[in-house]
Amino acid sequence: MNLSDKARNKTGDRVGIYFTDFFDVDKVVLEAYGAFNVSLVNDLPLFIDPFLLFDSPKPEYQELHREIIDYLKFLRDVSATENLTKAHVDQWFRFAEVKQNWLGFSRSGNSGNGLGERFASALHRNLHLVFRNFGAESITKSSHLEKLCLLSDGVGRDHLSDFVTNLIKRFLLEYTQEFARTHLRAEQVRSVAVQRVQFNRQTYRWMAGKYELPFINGDFVILTPKDMLTRDEAWINRGDLLDGFEDIYQAIPNDQLRHQIDGYFMARLGEDATDADRKAIAAKAIEEFPIILDYFIRSKEDSGDEAHKVSNKKVSDTQEQFVERVSELVRDHLQGTSFYAGGTSFDESMARVNFLKNVIENKDGWRIFYVRDKPITQEAHLQLLYRLTWYASPLDVNREVNNGRGPVDYKVSMGSADKTLVEFKLARNTKLKANLKSQVEIYEVANDTKSSITVILYFTDGEWQRVQKILRDLEISNAKNIVLIDGRSTNKPSASAA
Repeated sequence: MNLSDKARNKTGDRVGIYFTDFFDVDKVVLEAYGAFNVSLVNDLPLFIDPFLLFDSPKPEYQELHREIIDYLKFLRDVSATENLTKAHVDQWFRFAEVKQNWLGFSRSGNSGNGLGERFASALHRNLHLVFRNFGAESITKSSHLEKLCLLSDGVGRDHLSDFVTNLIKRFLLEYTQEFARTHLRAEQVRSVAVQRVQFNRQTYRWMAGKYELPFINGDFVILTPKDMLTRDEAWINRGDLLDGFEDIYQAIPNDQLRHQIDGYFMARLGEDATDADRKAIAAKAIEEFPIILDYFIRSKEDSGDEAHKVSNKKVSDTQEQFVERVSELVRDHLQGTSFYAGGTSFDESMARVNFLKNVIENKDGWRIFYVRDKPITQEAHLQLLYRLTWYASPLDVNREVNNGRGPVDYKVSMGSADKTLVEFKLARNTKLKANLKSQVEIYEVANDTKSSITVILYFTDGEWQRVQKILRDLEISNAKNIVLIDGRSTNKPSASAA
């Protein structure tokens, strides 16, 4: 029995997707507490931005940021020693993903990759070679963990999220425990021993702790305050650094340094350089003059008010798109609907797709794909929205990541002999034709199945016409396993015309 089965059995017809569903909590209560209403079906694309801790008016958040920096200073110091063993690296630099907060970048469920050897090596290398002065910067107001993510490909936004969550895990556990003690029933809470909660500076070891936490389906749940969350990128990020490189170095007050950087950059920038070329040269210039990072971070510190505004909007949009709109769809159209009457995985998957198609096209369900009157632009969002509508199902619905030929969006299966692949595409995808021609066939071979469904969502007349031409060119206009969904907000044709 999966999570959704349990929620449905306990609450009658109500469908369990979010924390408030499973624990029978009024959304107003959770909102007043300040926590995000996470899905207990699939991770949502939010993560903790350490800059929001640094720039927060809350003393407890500022203290969390200081603790993060203190731990990084410890890592800086031990990185300089010659007798750092693999055991030390594993103990101090490597962390498991805190999957119980149900936030991050997992496409299926809440299990990500965590902070493995590549992250540990990159962090150790950066602190040992590049940022030996970490914690002693003079240009910025504070040291920042994000600085370590600006150079290396081995330290990305998902690693940043996992690392910060691990370093402030004690706060999050205490925050969740307080909510559980105040608002949950005794049978919904369990005393749990949690590993690696607090770092002991005397013994240099991570210590465990015991907390009373929301508990369901064999695991506990961690709540996270909304005002420390963001989406897409942290406020201090590599994309903004490379995009604004010229403005950053040209604002450096040291004339000699500014001219040196300008000479290095311009000497390598050809007249016909593309934007990709410019960014590659900028990246090399930053490696040559890493002090640029401090000036970039200082500019971000000076615009901290904007960081909170941007993050608040991103979190609000995420709540609207992945919580409120999905809740409306389930409540108004899916709740109480029976899909699983013993058919094959293909039959059940197609039934779900066709039902959603009808709701989206004929019952205003298209609204789920719009935020602030703008349609979604990432296929990952389409895939996640679809995943959130699968509940109370005896079938396994998983994102397949290790099939040997690249990840398929979803594999829906009833045992090893009955499985169907479901691919989602936006009509605006520039590689749509190539994908339709070969991708699903490759996935079928890799997953040992001949059963697949491809769903294509379009938002404009032009996108619809483009899809029709592609299907004609590939001679698959009448393919029964290709489903088009009309996501246009106005001037919808009849379902038969689509």
